[in-house]
Amino acid sequence: MKFLFIVQGEGRGHMTQAIALSQKLESWGHIVSAVCIGKSARRQIPAFVHQKISAPIYLFESPNFVTDEKQKSILLWKTITYNLGQINKYQKSLRIIDEQVNKYQPDVILNFYDILGGLYKLLYKHTGEFWTIGHQYLIEHPEFPFAPNQTLAKWLFKLNTNLTAIGASKKLALSFRNFASSSNKNLYILPPLLRREVKDLQPKNDDFFLCYMVNPGYGQEVINFATANPNIEIVAFWDHKSMPNGNKPVPNLIFHQVNDRLFLEKMASCKGLVSTAGFESICEAMYMGKPVMMVPVAGQYEQACNAMDAEISGAGIQSTDFDFRKLIEYIDQKGTEALDSKTWFDQFDSLFLKIIAENDKPPLNSSSVRRVKKSKAFGILSS
Repeated sequence: MKFLFIVQGEGRGHMTQAIALSQKLESWGHIVSAVCIGKSARRQIPAFVHQKISAPIYLFESPNFVTDEKQKSILLWKTITYNLGQINKYQKSLRIIDEQVNKYQPDVILNFYDILGGLYKLLYKHTGEFWTIGHQYLIEHPEFPFAPNQTLAKWLFKLNTNLTAIGASKKLALSFRNFASSSNKNLYILPPLLRREVKDLQPKNDDFFLCYMVNPGYGQEVINFATANPNIEIVAFWDHKSMPNGNKPVPNLIFHQVNDRLFLEKMASCKGLVSTAGFESICEAMYMGKPVMMVPVAGQYEQACNAMDAEISGAGIQSTDFDFRKLIEYIDQKGTEALDSKTWFDQFDSLFLKIIAENDKPPLNSSSVRRVKKSKAFGILSS
């Protein structure tokens, strides 16, 4: 099968998922023809994305969050009004996507949670399949935990998720843990989508904590904590374009620009992770048995849900600030017992291949070519 990816460029999670799945698909004999990534002035597409994805990459302007002056909190109404004012720009983006779809003629357009992916399906004709993938689609399962007391934010989160999945025949919901089957026949529960590099690392426990923040405004909060606690070593990663790589504001704290290899190496050897509540980093920590303290980005309801879901799944604890002592206390209480997530996480390949095989079942009057493709898919499953 031939795939075309549409990827949201906010944070690193969707892009690392796209890397992981492109590697898997190509190893199974499928083709990733092109990858379209939504960008904005706030974000820089990391170099590792271009290095790790072998398919041609096309960038387009996509809706993104507006933050406060300190680049910490999400400003909900400014986000809405700003993006409404960019309609002409996003119409051009849809044409860029359409050019690649017409050029590569994919069997499946796979949307990694970009809103323009759903709008493309609504506004343009495409004869192939349209699928979506991401943790967010788990909201359609009755057991998904929504963060309480935020009625409007919850409604907007559900609306945005639905817009990314307009016309989707398959919604692939990535989950920290296994869920019971849903009555929604288009919803497929899958384990997290991890890169092979994560599984190749051998975890150990060195005397430092890893920190990742999707919004650089939290950096000062981490600096203040490190200054007040010089005995706690912290290695932090952020996306702060104006700061030098390897910046050390105090002796026990170093800031690196986002770097996938170095980040994973530090993940494998840290005592624990303190992070904004993005899905991907939490999953990587869970797989390596590293406890996590999650600090949801203020105003980003999705992250509040992520933190709740991860805590229920045994990943660690939630916090409203970057006070690393809370994670130290949690580790002291929990002991050294590692969370066993690998049994569930390692089922991704077999479950995804079943979805491909299901999609490849031909109608009764299908050609022999389709029968050959079906047999190949099942051959992979049985090998």
